[in-house]
Amino acid sequence: MAQRPQRPAPLNEYNLLSRLRDWRAARETELGADGLDDDAVELPDPRAIDLVLRVGELLLASGEATEAVSEAMLSLSVAFELPRSEVSVTFTALTLSCHPGGDHPPVTGERVVRRRTLDYFRVNELHTLVQDAALGQVELEGAIARLRMIKRARPPYPHWLLVTAFGLIAFSASLMVGGQFIVAAAAFAATVLGDRASVFLAKRGVAEFYQMTAAAVLASSMGVALLWASSELDLGLQAGAVITGNIMALLPGRPLVSSLQDGISGSYVSASARLLEVFFTLGAIVSGVGAVAYTAVRLGVDMKLDSLPSAGTSLEPAVLLSAAGIAVAFAISLAVPPRMLPATAVMGILIWVVYATLASPATLHVPPVVGTAAGAVVIGVISHWLARRTQRPVLPYIIPSIAPLLPGSILYRGLLQISLGDPVAGLLSVSEAVAVGLALGAGANLGGELVRAFQRGGLAGAGRRSRPAARRTRGGY
Repeated sequence: MAQRPQRPAPLNEYNLLSRLRDWRAARETELGADGLDDDAVELPDPRAIDLVLRVGELLLASGEATEAVSEAMLSLSVAFELPRSEVSVTFTALTLSCHPGGDHPPVTGERVVRRRTLDYFRVNELHTLVQDAALGQVELEGAIARLRMIKRARPPYPHWLLVTAFGLIAFSASLMVGGQFIVAAAAFAATVLGDRASVFLAKRGVAEFYQMTAAAVLASSMGVALLWASSELDLGLQAGAVITGNIMALLPGRPLVSSLQDGISGSYVSASARLLEVFFTLGAIVSGVGAVAYTAVRLGVDMKLDSLPSAGTSLEPAVLLSAAGIAVAFAISLAVPPRMLPATAVMGILIWVVYATLASPATLHVPPVVGTAAGAVVIGVISHWLARRTQRPVLPYIIPSIAPLLPGSILYRGLLQISLGDPVAGLLSVSEAVAVGLALGAGANLGGELVRAFQRGGLAGAGRRSRPAARRTRGGY
């Protein structure tokens, strides 16, 4: 009796990675020392090229990292049989080139990202589309239709909630560092007002640097006004928490993590551009808050260094709830899908617990930079593990979860020290704030590298062997 032919195993994340590795190995052979082969293949479908470019453009514009965008585009190139594809992704441009072989010239397309709007709901939907296409579960026509639907889809939250969430970051941060409810409410109002002012300036063509500066000036002015009123009327309010909360709402956590991620993966051009974006944003915050603080000191407003707002290493329930509030509000402002919010809240508490436990004088009493890095590593490991388990992008987990450790109070202390005539101590505090921010980004990325080293699977093209950054200078060793 003849044996029945064995059916091929269905595509899944593991044999898909094998397919991608085989394809890349074949491509390297084709482009080796002997040059391209002479056998022409079918010309690539221009609709497939356009789809790959548009998906990459939308991912990059919505806040995804360069390496993940490259992996997504390569996966789509394999899925829709674009021959000998090469992908180049920078901070603002994407290029896709494929060579049919024979006498046919290469076909190259390019897209430029002119506007970026952080939208992790859209990033999540695009990753799902890429995964389905790579697994062979959607044809080209269906993928084009789904891309149109994703572009037209509304965020999971109404516009007013996105604006409110930005103010809730400052509200929660003010409560976390010891501000009373009235101070937190003032921080909420100041941050929302600053955000609306920056939107107003954006509609009139003012550069983003000055938009951020104006937002910082407005919020800081309200904080200084409340501080003056508290001092004159002896209200005993921790009014400086208004400024701290606003700084934490403005700090660029997302581009900081993405810049380090791009640099580690070998995308040095994008990493440099993102890091420059981080320092321009910091420069806008420093300019706005510093100008207001300097003016307030010269006008005689009582701004003392010995009573600056800070959460220290407290593990009180109010501080932990505020850490969760910061993470969730940050997630909503980035349009993170609602089903990911509970995990974000838990990780927001966890990163603070790790930091406070290590930095507390009663335990190890490590420097803030070390405690921050340790907390970020824990969040990086959990976030990458969750992303691989749920087949979702990792940044919607990481970016909101690290927000409770953004160095808002340290930066405010440094600016106030400079304004009070102690520039050396002030610059040291500002440098410490920068170091804490870099520790957050580096720690979160280290957590991802640990998961990548010891776990198989994940999004298409994310395997250990197929990763270009792992073999950039080591060849086949």
